[in-house]
Amino acid sequence: MKKRFLLAGSALLLTFTGCKKNESGNKSVIREESSETSVTDNNGRTDSVTTRSTVTEVNGQKTEKVSNVYKATDGTLVKVVFETTPKESTVAITSNKKTFTLKQTETTGDETVYKKDDMTARVKGDSLHLEQGSNIIELKKTKI
Repeated sequence: MKKRFLLAGSALLLTFTGCKKNESGNKSVIREESSETSVTDNNGRTDSVTTRSTVTEVNGQKTEKVSNVYKATDGTLVKVVFETTPKESTVAITSNKKTFTLKQTETTGDETVYKKDDMTARVKGDSLHLEQGSNIIELKKTKI
């Protein structure tokens, strides 16, 4: 009987002491936010656009990733991820299991330009204009 009482007491004691959180461990902070924005098109219809944003802070340096889904004029869906680090800003465009990553080269007013080799992406508001050689692709932000 004494053994059972000691065994139950020590198990209970281990349960309470083993569940303490150690807050001195991980110094990085990861925060994920999802926001929904209402957009009205030219015909007066309301469309909702979902944006996924992740902010990571390691040793005081913040990295932000914003992920959106864009739609081409032919109906193709494209995943676009904007990443901003202390060193550089990039955009990763994924379509048909291929990802193209372009670095930000300039920002003028409300337009941001990303380039890599012969590919150029111009972002203005909710539209993304891709140019590769003589090919031009217009993309608009869409709901997920």
